[in-house]
Amino acid sequence: MRKYLLPGFLFLLDMLILAVAGWLSMIIRFPEAQIEQFYQYLPTFTLNLPAMIGCYLICYLLFHLYNRIWQYAGLREIIYAVAANVAGLLLFLGYAKLIDLGLPRSIYVMSFFFATFGVVASRMGLRLVYRVVTREDRRGETKDVLIIGAGDAGHILMQDIQNRDKRRVVGFIDDDPVKQGRLLNGVPVLGNRDQIEENVEKYNIKEIIIAIPSLPKSELQELANICSRTGCEVKILPEFFKNLNSPTIKVGDLRPLAIEDLLERDTIKLDLARIGDFLTGKVVLVTGAGGSIGSEICRQVLKRNPKQIILLGRGENSIYEIHQELKRTYPEELLMPRIINVTNREALEKVFKHFHPQVVFHAAAHKHVPLMEHQPREAILNNVLGSWNVGELAGIYQVERLVLISTDKAVNPSSVMGATKRVTEMIMQALNKKYPRTKYVAVRFGNVLGSRGSVVPLFKRQIEMGGPVTVTDPEMKRYFMTIPEASQLVLEAAALGDGGEVFVLDMGEPVKIVDLARNMIRLSGLEPDKDIQIKYTGLRPGEKLFEELLTAEDGTVATKNKLIFKAIIKDQDPVYLRPKLERLVGCLDTEECMQLLQDLLPTYQPNHF
Repeated sequence: MRKYLLPGFLFLLDMLILAVAGWLSMIIRFPEAQIEQFYQYLPTFTLNLPAMIGCYLICYLLFHLYNRIWQYAGLREIIYAVAANVAGLLLFLGYAKLIDLGLPRSIYVMSFFFATFGVVASRMGLRLVYRVVTREDRRGETKDVLIIGAGDAGHILMQDIQNRDKRRVVGFIDDDPVKQGRLLNGVPVLGNRDQIEENVEKYNIKEIIIAIPSLPKSELQELANICSRTGCEVKILPEFFKNLNSPTIKVGDLRPLAIEDLLERDTIKLDLARIGDFLTGKVVLVTGAGGSIGSEICRQVLKRNPKQIILLGRGENSIYEIHQELKRTYPEELLMPRIINVTNREALEKVFKHFHPQVVFHAAAHKHVPLMEHQPREAILNNVLGSWNVGELAGIYQVERLVLISTDKAVNPSSVMGATKRVTEMIMQALNKKYPRTKYVAVRFGNVLGSRGSVVPLFKRQIEMGGPVTVTDPEMKRYFMTIPEASQLVLEAAALGDGGEVFVLDMGEPVKIVDLARNMIRLSGLEPDKDIQIKYTGLRPGEKLFEELLTAEDGTVATKNKLIFKAIIKDQDPVYLRPKLERLVGCLDTEECMQLLQDLLPTYQPNHF
């Protein structure tokens, strides 16, 4: 019943507005000096006033004026109200022409303007009353907000906040001097980015919203650093709104500023046609499918319409989770989860024999540097033997393309993990010669933000516990990428490969780990060294202060994607490599394993402290 109360009230109100509009137009058209003419037209007008009201109300119904939520009315609703009145005028004029009504034309025109004004004013009044009432309801709960960006996105976002949110926009920040000191819908543009901190303090701001979707990452990083010093909660519009064509931004679209936003790199551009060519309609196998990179590769592959995808991993929980996630979006018959260890060649071969994959992404590997220093045999078995099994079976069963996920730690390795990953690169190069029908490609990149083995989840847990945040060394630097970015570039590198290549991804500038820790603390609304302490723990076995993407002897060749380079690395001879690999995977004790790794890799310098 309640849903009909407001439309019914507005319907009766419109009848009253239209009656008043008609009588007001008569009174203005025939002042006291023309009182005789007033009485002359009065019977005709009175008799036909219900027809006029009816014509307008019919058009109001046709234009759905009683189905609209006027509490949130904007320009579009006003346009519809005006259009409904124009239609009502035309309908009434048609009626008047049909019966030869004979009223002065000014009566029609004036009644139209009065009716339009009355209808629009009543709706805007309703909107105003709603805002006043809800503001009273929210009194004491309102959060004062500063919006950075007095453009289209900022304006639309402010309107949504004013309409329905428990926030109050105090002002805008914009670097455009033309906008500064002016009002945007009654809200002042308070200054530029250099005045953020003083305005936060002056107006007791609790939240800052960065509403510039097209902002380059370098500028976003500068703004984020300024905002993080204020102690305010910082929200941002996703890059999804970069190409804003319609007023669709809502408060719910905002997300917290994340550490990934502070990477100094712009969004990558992929050759979707090239990637689609080698994935669409294909059977794809992903090893390590439950891991951070493996699971994201699965998501990216499924966007390219494969025939089937095999989710292979040895951890049942991680494979279960990615399978459950994907089957909510994709048909279950498309997804084939398999719990298999890549060191189990017999079980692995059954997968190749049954599914005949055409593309393989080999992401399964042990990646934790300190753990593998104490268990080199485990690293050798999983990384070297596992990759050898996957690679050989790919050649035997004539897979079109195999892509190995490698790491920057394979360059001049100082850790067992890095050394074993370099050996896996060599295996793929050797197999590329042995099995010419299969294209073997390795993709080498650095740390991935948010992956299970990265420092980001560790820092988050430490911050939540009140610190300290542990950093190895104040000078330690690492290259970083986001998980989706790394996975997308892996797909494109795979599409570019002709076989035997080791591709190197452009990781941007290396980031100091201590700076990453400080930014994460600030993003949590806390102050480094004051609210959360930073503790230096020293280098662990196998770690380096700086990682490299190439050796001093290696060079690179540009590819069609400016973020992907082909490393110039010496080819591997499968005849020479095989006996060395057999001895390596058969080693039994730590000393023997380390010696065999050094024999294979002259650049491997074990780093023990």
